[in-house]
Amino acid sequence: MIRKHSLLQFLAGAVMLAALPSCINDDDTSGINLPTALVTVCPDEDGTFVMHLDNTTRLVPTNLASSPFGKKEVRALVNYTETEEYTDDDKIRNVKVNWLDSIRTKLPVESAGDRNDEMFGKDPIEIVRDWVTVAEDGYITLRVRTLWGIQNTRHAINLLTGVNESDPYELEIRHDAKGDIHGEWGDALVAFNLNGLAGELGDVAKIKLKWMSFSGEKSVEFDLKMRPLKQDVDASSILHSKAVE
Repeated sequence: MIRKHSLLQFLAGAVMLAALPSCINDDDTSGINLPTALVTVCPDEDGTFVMHLDNTTRLVPTNLASSPFGKKEVRALVNYTETEEYTDDDKIRNVKVNWLDSIRTKLPVESAGDRNDEMFGKDPIEIVRDWVTVAEDGYITLRVRTLWGIQNTRHAINLLTGVNESDPYELEIRHDAKGDIHGEWGDALVAFNLNGLAGELGDVAKIKLKWMSFSGEKSVEFDLKMRPLKQDVDASSILHSKAVE
């Protein structure tokens, strides 16, 4: 049976994950509450789905006939156990899914130039550099950190394109805290589908990400391999992360 999993449980226990092996034995209940991997859930036309583990490896669920997220392609945390049903392709693994929890998955938005502060906010935010902050499979997934205090207030986190006319791969994170600028430090996960950016599919792009941190402007670069964009992401319908819009 697939169990519902709390993203907050993962964020509280992520530091422990470094000590876990990549495969968790069914008898080892100590690691069942923590994620095994970060994946892209990719539904097929016939209702089945696979999970992209990275740019080349695919996980095939043997105990789920269809995606719990319907026809939406989303990034997700998963806890899985590899089965003994081996395939002829070492890039395809059959797995039993113990639980699967989607991440807030969005498309980037176009810069509004001088209106960016008004439309997308200018509140500071931090990007935590750990294993879930990663560029793979045409997505950038980020563990972000900021102050949270007002209950039921959703912070808006957007990724802007078009911030540099000479470089389509220079992007900017914008954070609108909706007035929730005091409280305690806390983390959230958000993913952005960049497969629709300009460039040849299959190419590796050098992505430059800029943002305003609590100590000033920062930037980081990622190497990101693109793949064909199967469908648009209806971000408005993916509300599994209650803290981020």
